[in-house]
Amino acid sequence: MNEQENTIVINPLEDLNKIKALASEPRIQMLNLLRSKTLNINEIAEVLNLPQSTVATHISILEEANLITTESVKAKKGNQKLCKPSFRELLIQFPEEKNTEENFIEIEMPIGIFTDCSTTAPCGLCSTEKIIGMLDIPDSFLNPERMKAGLLWCGSGSFEYKFPNNTLYGQKKISKLEISMELSSETPGTNSNWPSDITMWINRTEIGTWISPGDFGDKRGKYTPQWWKLEGSQYGLLKHFSVTDEGSFVDGVKISDVTLQDLAIPEHHSIRVRVGVKENAEHMGGMNIFGKGFGNYDQGIILRTYFEQ
Repeated sequence: MNEQENTIVINPLEDLNKIKALASEPRIQMLNLLRSKTLNINEIAEVLNLPQSTVATHISILEEANLITTESVKAKKGNQKLCKPSFRELLIQFPEEKNTEENFIEIEMPIGIFTDCSTTAPCGLCSTEKIIGMLDIPDSFLNPERMKAGLLWCGSGSFEYKFPNNTLYGQKKISKLEISMELSSETPGTNSNWPSDITMWINRTEIGTWISPGDFGDKRGKYTPQWWKLEGSQYGLLKHFSVTDEGSFVDGVKISDVTLQDLAIPEHHSIRVRVGVKENAEHMGGMNIFGKGFGNYDQGIILRTYFEQ
């Protein structure tokens, strides 16, 4: 991964030098200019119609804030300083307050550790190193190397994961169940406008459906390995499915009236999470599940069980 594929997260409470460096119209213009190509100071000055000394000062501020990188190379007369951004995306984010009292239990499940699956082609799975088994052969999901999987995909079908039910061993009342995973649609090649109805079940109860907008391949995923072809699915969207006493939600948007009581969690020694695309879905656009080593989020499937304070 080259430098321009990085995402810089700016904490405004600590990274004031970056905030100050961005608080300048000329410097913003320079960063915008450098997004598409590497330039030297003279070239930047010519494009922006600014004195070279002014550009040099601004470049020094951006470099000190680690927003650009520079390289000194030989020119016809002496040396020249080549400039390029040190990021692909900038994200300004305030840090979340940490709760001093732990009120949840978190379990992360590798995406290849499913306990049941049913898939139709196109389908397949791969680790961060290679394709596992054979493409478009559902029996490949029985391969023991599936435990190393970082990407699963199917045209329709589902995968079920069995999590331990830690709510049985405490006295606190559960207030929310949340499952997060990186998902996208699936089509041969990629297509950002390819909707797919992705449904979730918990303890065999359907909690609702999220419509994935597409299969994304416009740029390489932040963690997607270099050997994975650019024509393949690169990343998904991190979705948070949750169930409370008020209903079921995706990213805070209600998708059904299924509540915690409907899941009968105290009656089971495990929490079964199934995700998939129904064969009779209105938008049967397939599904990708991204795990560690693929996509934009380096995680498996995370189950968080929240308890009342």
